[in-house]
Amino acid sequence: MSVIVAVKVFGDTSVFTKSLTERGDEFRKIAEQGRQQGAVHHQFAVGDGFVLVNDEWETVEAFQKFFGNPEMRTFMGSVGADLSKAPEFTVGESVDSPDKF
Repeated sequence: MSVIVAVKVFGDTSVFTKSLTERGDEFRKIAEQGRQQGAVHHQFAVGDGFVLVNDEWETVEAFQKFFGNPEMRTFMGSVGADLSKAPEFTVGESVDSPDKF
């Protein structure tokens, strides 16, 4: 069964949102790497001083390997993440429910 992973990354959201268009090819390349390593679903949301990453992964271990790659940390810093603040993680096992859509 897959896992749902929510990651709250603190940083400069204006730098992040600008990078989504200016560095789109890099985001697409990383997304493809994620899919190859077990990502099922991926989406961003932007809040006041943070980016929320909402993912579904085949396993928590696959996510940890992907997210723990030092190149990922470097990329995050280059698109506005405040690397001095640790991201907040929430992980849960995905379950089916009658109201799922």
